[in-house]
Amino acid sequence: MDTENKNTNSVPVVPANSADAKNAPMGQRPHFTKPVGKQFGQFGMNSGDRTKNPRRGGHGRPERIKPEFDQKILNIRRVTRVTKGGKRLNFSVHMVVGDKKGTVGVGTGKANDTSLAIDKAYRNAKKNIIHLNLTKTMSIPHSVDAKYCSGRVIMMPAKGRGVSAGSALKNVIELAGIRDITAKIISPSKNKLNIARAAIIALSAFDKKRIPAVAKAETSPEVKTEVKK
Repeated sequence: MDTENKNTNSVPVVPANSADAKNAPMGQRPHFTKPVGKQFGQFGMNSGDRTKNPRRGGHGRPERIKPEFDQKILNIRRVTRVTKGGKRLNFSVHMVVGDKKGTVGVGTGKANDTSLAIDKAYRNAKKNIIHLNLTKTMSIPHSVDAKYCSGRVIMMPAKGRGVSAGSALKNVIELAGIRDITAKIISPSKNKLNIARAAIIALSAFDKKRIPAVAKAETSPEVKTEVKK
């Protein structure tokens, strides 16, 4: 009798490999277990290989190389040229580059695409770079002023003042790494390119390549003869 009750009360279990496993009632469905070691199905990796997943920033993605100079775009203009065949669109970019350690330059670039124009402006700015001879506190030795077209600026050292400037003049000063300085735009012009180039002309008075040449030209011939003796 006991054996008969056991057989009647027991629930038949459908084999896992049979075709009726999905259609079986809840109590008769087989228990499936997940395979160990394949938690990332599409990549087929264990939990210890997460760094190799390209979607998680592992070995599949190359490291980004830091550029040589920091850059700041002053202005991007869309230029339309009307010709006999129709209108042609170009982009003009004005850019300032620098390493914030006494090196700064201004450049321009034109192209049919914005990315190409930015690359041209970056290369042109690297060609026009100047290396400044600053003080120990990363400030200018004395006040200077300069003019370029309609832009005119003046710069003065100010101890403990920080950077007091505006517009494109501040971008040039910050990328050059200059501190404790007061700069003003005297002219009413708002052209950022002219202001930035006027700032470069003013700072070129502290250029490392220019200072030895100026000092050599200012020495008198009597001093030179005494040195030779």
